[in-house]
Amino acid sequence: MNQIKHIIAIASGKGGVGKSTTAVNLALALQAQGAAVGLLDADIYGPSQQKMLGIADGTKPEQQGGQYLLPIKAHGLKTMSMGYLTNERTPMVWRGPMAGGALVQMLEQTLWGELDYLIIDMPPGTGDIQLTLSQKATLAGAVIVTTPQDIALLDAQKGVEMFRKVDVPILGVIENMAVHVCSSCGHTEHIFGELGGERIAREYGVPLLASLPLALSIREQTDAGNPTVAAAPDSPEAACYQQAAAAIATTLGDTDTSAQDFPSITISND
Repeated sequence: MNQIKHIIAIASGKGGVGKSTTAVNLALALQAQGAAVGLLDADIYGPSQQKMLGIADGTKPEQQGGQYLLPIKAHGLKTMSMGYLTNERTPMVWRGPMAGGALVQMLEQTLWGELDYLIIDMPPGTGDIQLTLSQKATLAGAVIVTTPQDIALLDAQKGVEMFRKVDVPILGVIENMAVHVCSSCGHTEHIFGELGGERIAREYGVPLLASLPLALSIREQTDAGNPTVAAAPDSPEAACYQQAAAAIATTLGDTDTSAQDFPSITISND
């Protein structure tokens, strides 16, 4: 862990807003800009990065010394996921402490080596996994993913507030599914609302890192195990991820957070 310069959480208040797709494409974008990047799938109950990265079913990480796991490389990224350790048909029927323990094992017992960034694809919500991560890792910051929809924005606000309570800086907001462009006629339509990501970014005084379209290509490429930044690096969609990655790198600069103490967690009802 002390060889990792920056640990970044990619989070959302609710599921279905494209958080995992954003995480893998941000990781690839940072790598394309010359960084050494790892990707940890912290969604214990619904891991998806194995499929998004095109890792074959049944692929298992090698062990070293009977205690440590070697990350699986995909598209140049060092990756770890509960999906590598279980069968795709095996549900993780675990209580919170068990899921938290699994996260800690993947985080601390994976031999990541030297990394500029470890991107952590968080599960949705503000529960055990989020608190466990805040206790066990020194986060350089969090990126909040949302759609423009009012209900999604309400949950995104809870995500921002949670990270604030545990003293994790918000690096910015990424708005997914901002606009749909008809592939036949070119008509644009804001299916899930308009400027929602900009509103929440302005409210909390953080940058809007990117506003991504509701594009069929993003879904198809990610489902095929070849995410957009790798499959179509010159596309407008990839440019949005590259823009967000560059903004994150600029914000973090050369600050090395690996030597800081773990934060203590204090939750109050105020």
